[in-house]
Amino acid sequence: MQDLRIAILQVDLHWEDKDANFNLFDKRLEELDGVDFVLLPETFTTGFSMNTKKLAEPMKGKTLAWLQKWSKSLDVVICGSYIVEEAGECYNRLVAIEPNGSYQYYDKKHLFRMGGEMEAYSSGDKKITINHKGWKVNPFICYDLRFPVWCRNTNDAEMMVFVSNWPKVRSEHWLSLLKARAIENQCFVLGSNRVGKDGNGVSHSGNSVVFNPKGEKVEELVNKEGLILLSLKLEDVHNYRTVFPAYLDRDQFDLKL
Repeated sequence: MQDLRIAILQVDLHWEDKDANFNLFDKRLEELDGVDFVLLPETFTTGFSMNTKKLAEPMKGKTLAWLQKWSKSLDVVICGSYIVEEAGECYNRLVAIEPNGSYQYYDKKHLFRMGGEMEAYSSGDKKITINHKGWKVNPFICYDLRFPVWCRNTNDAEMMVFVSNWPKVRSEHWLSLLKARAIENQCFVLGSNRVGKDGNGVSHSGNSVVFNPKGEKVEELVNKEGLILLSLKLEDVHNYRTVFPAYLDRDQFDLKL
């Protein structure tokens, strides 16, 4: 079974400044070598801004080209969300880029009403599965984490990833919910978050983290810029599901969107 070398980048984002954030991540990505899967934070080019009229860009714009460049250069899948405008609607869109330039995207389903996201963005209604080196990965965005029915693993993915701008004041919720998603879905769960204070004065402590299929914390970055670099074993997922196959007793239901 193929191991997966993952990298989670935790940084202090520049508020509403795409070029500054591209430069910031350029420096971090230049340091990577021998990885398979790279995870960036939510709205990594701008911070979690509601200023969509100023910041939204077409799907096939500057950010997509930048992601494709780095995916090809590093020979990795790279994931992060940014603000996309399509057919007159704006989306908080996570894009997963393959080294050959192809991509999938996931539009944030649950919009954070307490921050006004529902007024600035449209909601997505479809999940995706990223297939890479024998692994199946389900990506989600920030507030989605609070909704286990939406996040539930119904196609036996071995990893779930959450990109976020999760505030420091609710960091215990972040860690508790990520751990719960790992336990109930019996898979690796990765959380990518930012640090620092954003343009709205909201503080973030990072807490980018990896939980294994048993819900055990493997590594965490707290309140500092940095990098999580780990090799994850696919057999850890399948072995645990074999000895403790709780997934066989899950309730069956269909989501009505």
